[in-house]
Amino acid sequence: MKTRRTIFTAFGIFSIGALLYLTGVFSYLENKTYDSRIKATGHFAKPSEDICFVAVDQDSIDWARANKGWGWPWPRKAYGDIVRYMTKGNASCVAFDVLFTEPSIYGTEDDKDFANACKENGHVIQTMFVSGDTGKETVLFPVEPINSSSALCGNSTSAKDTDDVIRRARLSFAWNGKKYPSLGFAPIELSAHSDTQIPASLPVRKDGTILLRYQKSLEAYHPYRASDILQSWDAIQNGTEPIIPPKNFENASVFFAFYAPGLFDICSSPVSQVYPGVGVHITLLDNIINNSFIKQAPLAISLLLILLASLAGAALVVFAERQKSSFKIGFITIAGAVFGILLITAISFALFIPGIWIPLVTPLFCFILSFGTELFLSYTTEGKQKRFIKSAFSQYLSPVVIDNLISDPHKLKLGGEQREISIYFSDVQGFTSISEGLTPTKLTEVLNTYLSEMSDIILKSGGTIDKYEGDALIAFWNAPSAEADHGRRALEAAMSCQSRLEQLRPMLKELSGGTMYQRIGLNTGYAVVGNMGSRTRFDYTMLGDSVNLASRLEGLNKQFGTYTMCTEATKNAAEKYGTQLCFRELARVAVVGKKEAVTVFEPLTKEIFESKQAALATFAKGRTLFYQGDFKEALTVFTANSVDDSPSKFYAAKCDFLLKNPPTEWDGVWKATEK
Repeated sequence: MKTRRTIFTAFGIFSIGALLYLTGVFSYLENKTYDSRIKATGHFAKPSEDICFVAVDQDSIDWARANKGWGWPWPRKAYGDIVRYMTKGNASCVAFDVLFTEPSIYGTEDDKDFANACKENGHVIQTMFVSGDTGKETVLFPVEPINSSSALCGNSTSAKDTDDVIRRARLSFAWNGKKYPSLGFAPIELSAHSDTQIPASLPVRKDGTILLRYQKSLEAYHPYRASDILQSWDAIQNGTEPIIPPKNFENASVFFAFYAPGLFDICSSPVSQVYPGVGVHITLLDNIINNSFIKQAPLAISLLLILLASLAGAALVVFAERQKSSFKIGFITIAGAVFGILLITAISFALFIPGIWIPLVTPLFCFILSFGTELFLSYTTEGKQKRFIKSAFSQYLSPVVIDNLISDPHKLKLGGEQREISIYFSDVQGFTSISEGLTPTKLTEVLNTYLSEMSDIILKSGGTIDKYEGDALIAFWNAPSAEADHGRRALEAAMSCQSRLEQLRPMLKELSGGTMYQRIGLNTGYAVVGNMGSRTRFDYTMLGDSVNLASRLEGLNKQFGTYTMCTEATKNAAEKYGTQLCFRELARVAVVGKKEAVTVFEPLTKEIFESKQAALATFAKGRTLFYQGDFKEALTVFTANSVDDSPSKFYAAKCDFLLKNPPTEWDGVWKATEK
C-alpha cells in the first residue's frame, strides 16, 4: 500500500513538474541557475589565443588629448592608423564594434583616410545595427566610403532573454533578401580562420540562436589600449621600436570597441550585469573556434531527470520510515533531503563543465515537492512521526522561514501593518567620483566587498535589509521579527558599521583608488511595513514619514561635517535599553519637506566622548548661544573650537551667514537647504 502510494505520488509530482517545465514556468529561474553555472565553470574553458581586443579606454582618451590634441570623438584617421598597424601585423581581421553611421565631424577626407586603410587591409569588418520587430526592422549601415571599403558588415544586435540578459547569440540576420552575419560570426564568414577546425554541426536551437559560454571577463582575451597601438604605429613610422610588436597580432581576429566610462555599450550577461557588448561577439567567435558552446540536453533526457528526482524525493521518506529509532528516522530524513538537493545541484554543475545544460530548478522542485508531499501524507495518515517531524524541521529550518512560509503563508500576500521601527539609511561619500575611475569589474568588487561587510553587521544585529541602491544601503529593525530594543540595535549596528569601515578603509582605497567614508541617518517611528508591489511580484519594505526623515538625516550629515546622525526618538529608544553610547546634541533642524523641527544627535562611543570632553563642552556653549540667536558670540565660540571639531566649523559658517543675513524671526531652528 505504501509503495503504491509512493509511486502514485512520484508520478503525480512528475506530471506537474513536466507540465511546468514544458510551459516555461521555470524559465526565469533556470536562466538564473544557468548564469551561476557559467560563473562557476567558466575557468574550465580556455579562451582562444587567436582573439585580441583593442579598447579606447579613458587612459587612451587622456593620452590622445595630451599628445595629439584630439578631443572626443577622435578623427577617424586614428582608426585608420590602427587598421594599418594590424595590416602590418598580418591580423586575420579587424572587427569594429563601433557604429560609423554619420560622416566624420573632421570632414570627408577623414572618412576617406579610414576607408583607404580598410580597403588596403581587405579584412575589416564594420558594424550594422538592426532595431525593431521581425519584418519591421530598421537597419543602419556605415556611411560611405566606410561601408564600401569594408570586407563585410556584421550585425551587432544581441538576442536578449526576457530578463534582458544575453545568454544566446544569432549567427546571421536576413534583410532585403540578403544574409548578414552577426559581428561574432563575421570572421568565420570572412574565412579568417581557415586553419581552424570549425565544428561541422553547431548546436543551433529552434529559435536560431546558440547558447554562449562566457569567460569571467574580457581580460581573458589579450586586451590592448588603443593609445599603445597608435604609439606603436607612430614608432614604426619614425623607425623606432614600437611599444607592442606587430607580430603580436599575426593571424589574430582583432575586435575594436570603446571601453571608457559612458562610451561603451553596456549589457547584462551571465557573468556581470554591466558587461561590455563587444564581449558577446568575442564570446561567440571564441565558442566557435574552441567548440565550447553550451548544449541543452535533449528533452527526453531532461524529462527522465525530472522523473528520477520525483521518485527519489518520495522514496527517501519511505526509506527513512523503515528505520527503528526516531534518531535514525530524523537523521536520514534531513540528511537525505540535503544530500538529494546537493546531488542534483552538483550533477547539473558537473555536466556544465563539458558544456551540457540540464534543468536544475525543475528537478529540485520535483524532488522537494515529492519529498514534502510524501512526508505530509505520512504525517497525516499515520501520525506516529508528527512530533518528530515538527522537532526535526524546527531545528533544520530557520524560524523566520518556518513562520513566514509554513506556519503563516498569508504573510506572503500583499499588505502591511503599522508598527514602530528603527530605520537606517547609509550612503558612501563621493562614491560617484570614486566609481568613475573604476572598471565595471573593479566597481562590482568594491561595492560587493563594502556592502557585504555592512550587511553582515546589520543582519547579525537582527536588522532587515530593505534594499540596496548603488552604494546606498537601507535597513530597519523590529520587523518582521519583534525586537523591543530595536533602537539600541540600530544605533549600535551603525557604530559597528563605521568601525568596520575604518578597518577596511586602507584595503578599499587600494581597490578603488579613493578614500571611502559613509554617512548614516537613523530614525525611530511608526511606519507601514509589509509586502509592497504587484500581485505577482512584491518586496518586503517600509513606507511613511519616519522613513523619509531617516533618509533626510543621512544627507543632513553633510551640513554638520558628521558621519552618523540620529533623531531624539532613536536616542531615547536606545537609552531605554541600556546602550553604552554617548550623544552630542547637534541641532534643532527643519529638514527639507518638513515644517516641524526635530532635534538631532551625533552618537559617539564612550571613549571618543570622554576624549573630546573639552571640545564638546565648548560646542554645547556655542549651540546654546545659537539657539538664543546670539550669532556674534556663538561665532566666536565656534571659530575657536573649529580646529578640533568639525560641526563647530559648519556652525561658524552658519553664524557668519546669519550675521550678514539676519532673520526676521528666530526660533533656534537650523533650516536645512538641501536633501
